[in-house]
Amino acid sequence: MHPKSIALLAKEACEEKKGTDVVILDLRGLSSICDFFVIASGGSDRHVAALADNVQFKLEEKKVDIGHIEGLRDARWVLIDCGSVIAHVFYKETRFYYGLERLWGDAPRVS
Repeated sequence: MHPKSIALLAKEACEEKKGTDVVILDLRGLSSICDFFVIASGGSDRHVAALADNVQFKLEEKKVDIGHIEGLRDARWVLIDCGSVIAHVFYKETRFYYGLERLWGDAPRVS
């Protein structure tokens, strides 16, 4: 599956579970880490966990290899690493604190 398709699928999975402020940043040419970040927010630790679970479910359903998931236990910032795409599901305040959109401000957003 193409990285952009994976990112769009992760975004759709977050929106399906009422994730807020879901954005995709195109990091191609800006980072050697990955091609896309998907960033979403949840209103509570349970909501963050539900968003992350749905992303994992939808990606696995399409046979996308998930290399690593981190942060599910506390559910303040869950990182789902799919190699060329990394999904970040944040608790609202945690997202503001770390400000990935500010750090990667040069990255275009994918609509």
